[in-house]
Amino acid sequence: MLTETWVIYDRQIRSNIRNPVWVFFGLTQPILYLVLFGPLLTNVSGGGLGGDESWLIFVPGLLLQLTIFGAGFAGFGIIQELREGVVERQRVTPAHRSALILGRSLSNTVTIGVQAIILVLVAIPFGLRPSWWGVVVSVVMVSLLSLGLAAASYAMGLILKDEDSFAPFVQGVSLPLLLLSGVFLPMTLAPAWLEKMSQANPLTYVLDGTRSLFAGDWGARAISVGIVCTVVVTVALTWWSARRFQRLSS
Repeated sequence: MLTETWVIYDRQIRSNIRNPVWVFFGLTQPILYLVLFGPLLTNVSGGGLGGDESWLIFVPGLLLQLTIFGAGFAGFGIIQELREGVVERQRVTPAHRSALILGRSLSNTVTIGVQAIILVLVAIPFGLRPSWWGVVVSVVMVSLLSLGLAAASYAMGLILKDEDSFAPFVQGVSLPLLLLSGVFLPMTLAPAWLEKMSQANPLTYVLDGTRSLFAGDWGARAISVGIVCTVVVTVALTWWSARRFQRLSS
């Protein structure tokens, strides 16, 4: 299975290298937020905002946004492959069904990891001064999370089978999850009812963990909770996606 996963991964990553437009445009939106919205937060007080400290709140949110949208829309690729008969040709090979989805998802993981590093480096001139070991752990966390999200996106692509259904589905799921995680502003600034809603969102804890990591607050409970949530969400989504892929490809 490892060899089969590597073959699929190699095919996908080579495709990304030959067509880097998607990688570039995947970075465009977070960088626009960074450049046009981020500086406004330096003049806001409360919730850890104000001055250069604002970047320790804002940039981890952009990393999560990059991960959600980058991995969430991965399923577009498999819809096209389904239409072109690529999935059908792979289905009749002896390759393990799980390898077909894991190889694809790993390519998204590597791509998002590279994008995350670029985004952090772009934020440095604006005033971001993170704990660099915290950045390393955070990039690993969002890359791992992207594995499960991309796998789920591919599975949903096979279920829905067309872009007209897939795009609004992804938007309808990802936007509430992002906004309820406090991706732009900490949920401590929100009304009590909205803060309680955010506590049911696992991405809230992932984001809180990355913010503590960026700040170098290694003793914070949010870090361990965020790591556990990242692993649980990734394993659950990858397992569900592999099962769905096996059923839909059989």
